[in-house]
Amino acid sequence: MTNSLPDKKVIEDAYERVKPIVKRTPVFTNSTFNEMFGVEAYFKCENLQKVGAFKFRGASNTVMQLSDEQAMNGVVTHSSGNHAAALSFAAKSRGIPAYIVMPETAPRVKVESVKSYGGKITFCKPTLESRVTTANRIIEETGGILIHPFDDYRIIAGAATASMEFFEEVGSLDYLLAPIGGGGLICGSALSAHYFKTGTKVVAAEPKNADDAYLSLQKGEIVSINDPDTIADGLRTMLSEKTFDIVQRFVDKIVTVTEEEIIEAMRFIWERMKLIIEPSSAVPVAAVMFRKANFTGRVGIILSGGNVDLTALPFN
Repeated sequence: MTNSLPDKKVIEDAYERVKPIVKRTPVFTNSTFNEMFGVEAYFKCENLQKVGAFKFRGASNTVMQLSDEQAMNGVVTHSSGNHAAALSFAAKSRGIPAYIVMPETAPRVKVESVKSYGGKITFCKPTLESRVTTANRIIEETGGILIHPFDDYRIIAGAATASMEFFEEVGSLDYLLAPIGGGGLICGSALSAHYFKTGTKVVAAEPKNADDAYLSLQKGEIVSINDPDTIADGLRTMLSEKTFDIVQRFVDKIVTVTEEEIIEAMRFIWERMKLIIEPSSAVPVAAVMFRKANFTGRVGIILSGGNVDLTALPFN
């Protein structure tokens, strides 16, 4: 595994590597959104990606680069859902097992998705310590190789391919927004903007109830929040050293939004655009809707995923 920051060629190589496998997701616009919020918005629909999330890009890029010796005993990860499903599918495509550690609070739809792709699930307590400890035990038992959800430059380079496609399709953007949890997507987006569209400001959006990245940027060191209480289950994790470094260097701003704003943004996309998005995807939408003073001109928003439990929707 490379330990150096992905350069332009690494991201271009990742793009060529995953192009035959991942779906080139569509970009949608909505005139009502533009009129209401005073921007020219473009939505990159990674909710329509294979496994329903951008995570398939990083998982595919990483699994495809494993040597036969590295892949021999399978892959291991800990994830609340989308990376777990993505890695399970990527591993299945290569014919190797995927051992997945999931918190016992993971949404049912994401658990079922992992199972459908052949991932072998071990449940753990919903804490980072429990996830890591359980994953380490499984690595010892199986000899599998750890594929971290975001603390891996191969994962970040794969995630960067979404914004590469985005720029190819719509050209320059004044702002590019994505949600931030562990940081894989926003870091890939920021590197892509840096190498291919300098001048685009990259903004991370985060739930106020899980604002560890915002606090980390303010403090200059990684801040952790114990058991963050947000509907955006994909954003309850914290930054790693690799992702924090990229955020500090290449992300222009982090904007936080409330739980009520996340739900309202999610409702807007469901009702007005007829797209199923999960709460994590709604966070950058909410940033544009409710922090309008921050954004003008051409605004790109990555809708990161669409895996939502239809039996537990947050709408009244």
